Amino acid sequence: LFWRDPDACAPSVGLTNYQKSCHLSTVWEFRMYIKQVIIQGFRSYRDQTIIEPFSPKHNVVIGRNGSGKSNFFLAIQFVLSDEFNHMRPEERQQLLHEGTGPRVVSAYVEIIFDNTDNRIPIEKEEVSVRRVIGAKKDTYHLDGKMVPKADIMNLLESAGFSRSNPYYIVKQGKINQLALAPDSQRLKLLREVAGTRVYDERKEESKTILAETEGKRGKIEEMLQYIEERLSTLEEEKEELKAYQELDKQRRSLEYTIHDKELRDTREKLEQLEEARQGNKEGSKERHDKVVEAQAQIETLEREHKDVTSNMHTTSSEREQLREEDQELVKQRAKLEFDVKDLEEGMAEDQKKREQYQRELAQLDGEIRQKQAELNNIMPQYQQHKNQEERLGSRLKGCEQRRSELFAKQGRGQQFSSVQERDVWIKKEAKSLSSSIQSKDEQTRKLRCEVEELKQKVANQEQELKERGDDSEQRRSAMEKTNKEHAQLKIKRDDLTNQRKELWRKEAATDQSLQTIRDELSKAERNLRGTMGKAISRGLDSVKKVVEERKVTGVYGPLIENFKCEPRVFTAVEVTAGSRLFHIIVDSDKTASQILSQMNKQKLPGEVTFLPLNKLQSSPIQHSTSRDALLMIEQLQYDPIFLPAISQVFGKTLICRDMDKASQYSKSENQDCITLEGDQVSRKGALTGGYYDTRMSRLEQQRLVNEHTSRLAEIEREKAELRQQLEDLDGQVTHILGEIQKVETKQVQLRETYERQKLDVRLLTQELQSNKKALEPKERMLVNVESDMQSMQSALAALQGELGTEMQSQLDSGDQREVEKLTEDIQSLQQQIRSCLAARTQMESQKNTLDNLLSNNLIRRKDELAREIEELSLVDRRQQLEMQTASFEHICGSIEQTRSRLEEVEAAIDACTRRLKEIDASLDKWKAVEKENQDAINEEAKTMEKLAGKRSFLLKKKEESMKKIRELGSLPADAFDKYQNLQLSQLWKKLEKCNRELKKYSHVNKKALDQFVLFSDQKVSLIERKEQLDRDYQAILELMEVLEQRKHEAIQLTFRQVAKNFSEVFVELVPQGKAQLTMQRAVDGAPPVEEEEDGEEEDEDGEEESSEEETSENSSHSSESFSELSSSRAVSPPREDA
Repeated sequence: LFWRDPDACAPSVGLTNYQKSCHLSTVWEFRMYIKQVIIQGFRSYRDQTIIEPFSPKHNVVIGRNGSGKSNFFLAIQFVLSDEFNHMRPEERQQLLHEGTGPRVVSAYVEIIFDNTDNRIPIEKEEVSVRRVIGAKKDTYHLDGKMVPKADIMNLLESAGFSRSNPYYIVKQGKINQLALAPDSQRLKLLREVAGTRVYDERKEESKTILAETEGKRGKIEEMLQYIEERLSTLEEEKEELKAYQELDKQRRSLEYTIHDKELRDTREKLEQLEEARQGNKEGSKERHDKVVEAQAQIETLEREHKDVTSNMHTTSSEREQLREEDQELVKQRAKLEFDVKDLEEGMAEDQKKREQYQRELAQLDGEIRQKQAELNNIMPQYQQHKNQEERLGSRLKGCEQRRSELFAKQGRGQQFSSVQERDVWIKKEAKSLSSSIQSKDEQTRKLRCEVEELKQKVANQEQELKERGDDSEQRRSAMEKTNKEHAQLKIKRDDLTNQRKELWRKEAATDQSLQTIRDELSKAERNLRGTMGKAISRGLDSVKKVVEERKVTGVYGPLIENFKCEPRVFTAVEVTAGSRLFHIIVDSDKTASQILSQMNKQKLPGEVTFLPLNKLQSSPIQHSTSRDALLMIEQLQYDPIFLPAISQVFGKTLICRDMDKASQYSKSENQDCITLEGDQVSRKGALTGGYYDTRMSRLEQQRLVNEHTSRLAEIEREKAELRQQLEDLDGQVTHILGEIQKVETKQVQLRETYERQKLDVRLLTQELQSNKKALEPKERMLVNVESDMQSMQSALAALQGELGTEMQSQLDSGDQREVEKLTEDIQSLQQQIRSCLAARTQMESQKNTLDNLLSNNLIRRKDELAREIEELSLVDRRQQLEMQTASFEHICGSIEQTRSRLEEVEAAIDACTRRLKEIDASLDKWKAVEKENQDAINEEAKTMEKLAGKRSFLLKKKEESMKKIRELGSLPADAFDKYQNLQLSQLWKKLEKCNRELKKYSHVNKKALDQFVLFSDQKVSLIERKEQLDRDYQAILELMEVLEQRKHEAIQLTFRQVAKNFSEVFVELVPQGKAQLTMQRAVDGAPPVEEEEDGEEEDEDGEEESSEEETSENSSHSSESFSELSSSRAVSPPREDA
């Protein structure tokens, strides 16, 4: 099938029943074709399915039953046809995929056209049309952008997809249905293909309009008939009405003149009152300025008075603290002074003792050296005599033993009877001597070991005494060092303590300042809250609570907190913004919704208004070039991110010099204008203003809040720094105290160990002396034992020599001589021993005397003096004196600093006192100025009230005069000048006379003339309207004829195209056959309309005749048919009546 429009494309789709395949056949006269189809969620297509490529000519889709061929065809219809419009929700739900798995909530079909020939009026080679459907939505998208459905339909219409011809898609079975359809259905199909539905619809609309026009014409005729009757009645009353109207004109002229004179008189009086009021206003303004200035000065002075009083209180507290510190320092100084004096006296006494001890020690050293020299002189002689005595004694003992042995030998001859008996006895005696010698030898070894041990122990003790002496010196030096360190640490502690006290004073002053600033801030916040309503105040508190609890970001606070301006424009800005100053700025509407939901959820009180920056549009700022008008937004300082909110409130307001300029610029710039005094001129013409009390200015209170807040933050930072310094100082003091405690502990340990060391040295010295005393007897005992052992050995040797010899009763001559000689030697030795003993005894007495004197007297006293001197050194009063002197000087310096600071504080208090007196005097002065001007303002206000009362009366009178003039209605042309020269009394007389004449015409219909004129005008208007309706009626009839003619032309053109294509297709199907289509008419004897083989068109007369005949049947096509020859008869040539 082809379109009736030769420029349109005509695709046809046929479906074969074999294998339920889908055949899509597209025949294009132009290059535009479907290039790609994308389906998802539609019917059986759950996942995204892309079908491509498509041929520009014919495309066949083949598949098994249930493979989705029909749904693919429906998807194309879903986008391009009108069959899926106006669907209910359940019908839309049926188009969504209903398989297993998650539920599909939306589906879409997208068709991509090849638009190389620009058939679709879009400058793109590919155009995509997508339709998305869901349970509650149905949208269209063009190249990815959502567009209205009408735009898509118009775009398809322009490309040839005409809604009046729905056969650009031929469904399955449609061809068979058309082939088997009766003639009436074929004719209906032809009419649909020709697109006559549009003409039929427009024809029906024209008939409806035609009926409405006929109804209006009938109503107009009825109205004209009524007006004619009414005009004839009013014609009779017109003459009397003219006489009445003349008198009425005179009356209205007189009344106008009277009211006009009264109005002029009232205006003159109003001007006089206005001049007087303006004069009073200027005077009041000057006095008000003075009152404002006085109030500002009073407020400044009171604030200064409060600051000075607070400063004086802080300074007084500091003075008391300094006095207490001074008293404490004086006490410490007195104590240190006494301590220094005591130390100086003690040091002098110690010095005396030390000198005395040193003199005595020097004397003792001399005596000790002398006695030691005497002892040293005696000791060699004593030792020599002692050694000689020991040698002589040893020789004497040997001689006596030898003599005894010889006498024993002589006596053994008488003692024993035989040699054997004697030898037995000798052996026995020799054995006893050997045992004694062995015992003596063992005793000798033990004594020798003990002597060696004692000598080693004495040497070790002497070495230990030396080491302990050196260690005592080291400990003494360490003690002196720790004492110095302890003194330095105490001085450092005192310095840090003084610094901490100074910081404490500063912190106390800072706390006082903080309290003052907090009180001022609280007062300013209370005053600011007093300027807003309770609902707004509670709302701001609620928002603050939600933001703090929920940690909401993007909330910038009220508008008033986010900009600043000069004080001279405070009034203008406040009046312009009003309560919008407390609207809360947020970054987005989402943040505002979040806060509101929390407020509603928690049922928080208050009223809030948000300014979401993402929803506010800021227009570009046009900078003002005039000196008489300034853009208000240019006078504000704010962060650029708040421009939308600032522009929303202040962007369309100008600040003007005065009301005249404000009125001028509000008209020329089409913006709201305001003066610095707060008088407003709206761009719509409204004037508002009057007195504005600036004492409780919101911006001024906000400025104070900001100022106090910044000052509070600054002081808190200072306090934090002071607190940090105090913490550092506390840490340092704690560290110093710890170090002092460690040094003191170390001092105690050193002194204890030093004392223990001295005790150990004394004990060790005593032990050394004891060991030395024990060593000498041991040595003597060792010598005696060795001598005894030698004697025993000699006796043993003699016995052994005698063993085996013959027994003799008498000694031989040799032994006799030896005995004699031994006796002489013994006597000589005894004599020498006695002389040596006498000399030794004498020297030993001298030695013992000297030794006792040295050990028990001189050396002991020397040790005592050394200990005393050492004790005096350990006390070290000089070091203590230096420490106490340094502390005393430090305390004196602190006292000097404290008193210097005390003098400064006293001077500051005196200055504060003088300043308070000056402030009190200034306050009294400005309060007097304020009272004087305020009283004058009150008096002027009373005067202004009287003037206002008179003005109100005159204005009321003026309004009554103007109202009466307006009530007179239209006036004669000469009413404005005719009676102006007459006096008011003359006018009243003429008016009274005119009213008497008018009473004669009281029965006259006073509205007759007006009604006559009104009905005459209505008659003319209705006649013109009727003529217009007649023209419209004729135009509608002509339009219906044109529509009917075009419809038949479309049917004939479509029929010829269909007949031509039918013949050509039939020839292709039946090569030897011939077929043609015939349109039969219902008129008897009329020749049928045939389509010749050559495809020539019929003449225009035949077409018009056919159209007229078809139209005359009132859309009943039962007698018209649309037939074709069957293929079974195509073997023979076509008949003439075919």
